[in-house]
Amino acid sequence: MKKFEFYAPTEIVFGPDTEGRAGEMAKLHGATRVFIVYGSASAVKSGLIERVEESMKDAGIAYLSSGGVVPNPLLSTAERMKQEAIDFQADFILAVGGGSVIDTAKAVAIGVANPEVELWKFWTREVPLEKSLPIGSVLTISAAGSEMSDTTVISNDVDYDPPTKRGLGSRWNRPKFAILNPNLTMTLPKWQIGAGAADIFMHTSERFFAPIQGNHLTDEIAASVFRNIITFGPRGVKNPSDYEAMSEIMWTGSISHNTMTGLGAKGDTPREGDWACHQLGMAISAIYDSTHGATLSAVWPAWCRYVRDADIHRFAMFAQMVYGIQKEDMYMASEMAIEQTVSFFRSLGMPVTLTELLGHRPTEEELEALTDECTYGNTRTIGSFKILERDDILAIYREACDDISDRTLHR
Repeated sequence: MKKFEFYAPTEIVFGPDTEGRAGEMAKLHGATRVFIVYGSASAVKSGLIERVEESMKDAGIAYLSSGGVVPNPLLSTAERMKQEAIDFQADFILAVGGGSVIDTAKAVAIGVANPEVELWKFWTREVPLEKSLPIGSVLTISAAGSEMSDTTVISNDVDYDPPTKRGLGSRWNRPKFAILNPNLTMTLPKWQIGAGAADIFMHTSERFFAPIQGNHLTDEIAASVFRNIITFGPRGVKNPSDYEAMSEIMWTGSISHNTMTGLGAKGDTPREGDWACHQLGMAISAIYDSTHGATLSAVWPAWCRYVRDADIHRFAMFAQMVYGIQKEDMYMASEMAIEQTVSFFRSLGMPVTLTELLGHRPTEEELEALTDECTYGNTRTIGSFKILERDDILAIYREACDDISDRTLHR
């Protein structure tokens, strides 16, 4: 087994009615003044925000609630909430919502702890992140895994039009606790449940297809996460009131993004994930404001077929461990596994091409714009399973425009 470091300090409180313990958990972690971040008015109308606020009162904690977070969360919202939290003298940030709300809460926590620094400078790495307020979450959407992750993603709509989207990883982003009540996810639109399941699958895919292998238990855990979301994701989409399915989706989402499926190293180099599909997808959502999980399913098949020759054995392992496909021809095994995953995405109601996602076939000008956004104006490469330069990225976007399942290659 290769050397690694594993840090996942988030305490999980799982099950029905657990949102009533939010105040108790915040107090346990030293909170006296909690700034509550949420998204749409539905969180208020459902009574969820009121139940969370009541838990703060019961714990003797002062609180202030602020809403307005949107999907593909915006820097302008984080900046507004940062100032509100500073004025309130918050010492703890609580997110009540999905990944966008939790990512915004992480940004607010960073901003309150570093009031003299423009928030975006942390995302551009101009200023190193060395402190943040503690945060917690009450999860309402199973998807991003932000409730246990060390990352936060924000779109800068202040300095860019259209916004540009960036991620920031740091141990300071790890929530102190996460409250997971599957019942809170049962009223979601089926599209959102499906997009969340696709995102969960992709968090594990990004780590499984890594340039460094060798920790077999890590691979077995990753394969179990793949199989679990493939089993329960479609069930949840078909019947959102299925508690077993929705609870399995929720816990799988947390495990998929707490780094457990990406452990292992070579020498002193940590096992990297690939994350190319996330970068390809983030460019799409930055320009078109598309749902994150749907952007990932739209590019994954094209990415697979473009990069698999970098390590066809890894793709054959994926085919065998996830789908039970055993073929002497590893290329054929990989193709069968890609097609089965495409079928999985379709069972979630997700697009598997850019044309399906956007509702039109992108023009060459649009593809060039996506490539410029993805490469930050041709100033970076993406990926680690296979390093992708600008021409590679453009080629993947082009291939992602069409359904190529009817052009399966046989070797």
